[in-house]
Amino acid sequence: MFTGIITGMGRIAAVQSLGEAPSHGKRLTIQTPAGYLDDVGLGDSIALNGACMTVTTLNVAQQLFTIDISAESLDKTTGLDAEGPINLEKALRANDRLGGHLVSGHVDGLGMVTFFAQVGESWELRVLAPAELARFLAYKGSIVVNGVSLTVNRTTDQPDGCEISINLIPHTVQNTALQHLHAGAQVNLEVDLIARYVARMLEAAPAMRSSSLT
Repeated sequence: MFTGIITGMGRIAAVQSLGEAPSHGKRLTIQTPAGYLDDVGLGDSIALNGACMTVTTLNVAQQLFTIDISAESLDKTTGLDAEGPINLEKALRANDRLGGHLVSGHVDGLGMVTFFAQVGESWELRVLAPAELARFLAYKGSIVVNGVSLTVNRTTDQPDGCEISINLIPHTVQNTALQHLHAGAQVNLEVDLIARYVARMLEAAPAMRSSSLT
């Protein structure tokens, strides 16, 4: 589990194919900030742009680690197939502060940035989420964008999805890879865990009532 509070901004330093077939994944080498890996061990979970991955090799002296990502995960995420900046978050400990919200590290869908610009002292980020995620998005609700826990300020339903507007304070822009976003960029989205369970319970309720009457 994670909280959506980024603990470091790293960089995908190298991408190595694990095979030539489409079914093969890739091995990513991640460069981290100084001291970031001091408390990390082999097999630990680290979220990369919101996608939970397992540390497969570790070089603490050079602050490098690798992960293996499957073709399926590459198909369902964005920003994990090429060199570039990336948001990092270590897995939540039982005694950690829950500064964001409960995050599983499982990407629910890909969104597209429709607007990203400075407005006053802050930044406005608008993302078009897939139509199938619209029911999980609500005013003042939580959403994870590329691993960052954010609050939805506005929702606008459209024929091709739901556009959400998010306010980013300067600290968030300066200390995460969100600073590199632009209109047209794809982002990883994870909806609120509680919203997902509430939706499931509401969907199941009519069927459960019907079965209890038979």
